[in-house]
Amino acid sequence: MSRYRPPQEKSSPYITGQGYVILKAELKALWLKRDEVTKAVTAAAAEGDRSENAEYIYRKKQLREIDRRLRYLQKRLPDLTVVDNIPDNPQQIFFGAWVKLENTEGNEFNYRIVGSDEFDADKRYISLDSPMAKSLLKKHIDDEISVSTPKGLKQYVIIDVHYENRTDE
Repeated sequence: MSRYRPPQEKSSPYITGQGYVILKAELKALWLKRDEVTKAVTAAAAEGDRSENAEYIYRKKQLREIDRRLRYLQKRLPDLTVVDNIPDNPQQIFFGAWVKLENTEGNEFNYRIVGSDEFDADKRYISLDSPMAKSLLKKHIDDEISVSTPKGLKQYVIIDVHYENRTDE
């Protein structure tokens, strides 16, 4: 039995200006944290037998996780394209748009279409690569969309589209 996993699909190389700044700050913070963890590993290694040293084992694992994230960010950041401009037609949905939807029951939902590196369900940021975002792209206010979900096909009507950075959303 092999452990082969097919490679994941390439995600979109787009990111908002705000998201890019956050990733750059994370990269800087990880380098600082790596410095601290390296010192802790050195101190734990000096305590003697490493095979039974829980502190050493924990810190080595922490260092591996930090290094993995650093490698990812260092490879990903140069490939990203920052999209900060508002499109010519602000009534049409493109990358970076805040979209207000209404479902068939009358419930309203607000989403922002962002890059795959910055999606966050708590902030209602959805990835450009998600089925919802794909069905929203290039649509206008009052258009109807259908999104296939695990619970079946869902219908929505687009109520509003905004492009400014909204902190209240």
